[in-house]
Amino acid sequence: MLNHVVVLKFKPEVTPEDVAELERMLDGLPNTIMEIKMFEFGRDLLRSERSHDFALVALFTNLAALERYRNHPAHRPVAAKIAAMCASVATVDFEGADASSTEAGPPEWERDPFERLKR
Repeated sequence: MLNHVVVLKFKPEVTPEDVAELERMLDGLPNTIMEIKMFEFGRDLLRSERSHDFALVALFTNLAALERYRNHPAHRPVAAKIAAMCASVATVDFEGADASSTEAGPPEWERDPFERLKR
């Protein structure tokens, strides 16, 4: 899966109402754009010196699906709103590791307690 991560730093004049409108716009995207496999977003809670104000994380099957999302007519007004609201926008797109392929296996509470006896 392709992970699409976006972090936003709002301009000082952005109001809570502006952020609420962005959230409403973002909330509608997964119901309109079928390429989105997972979609989460939210406001920063810590408000630390190095924090950004808002983040978005989405999963796509591959780069082609991400490009279709980026060019989708429903995404364009959201991208324009973000550009108008933000002093800076940072993104990273990366192939995620398949957690099921790790050697750790299932958590202890999900393991069969008699598995060793079956070998």
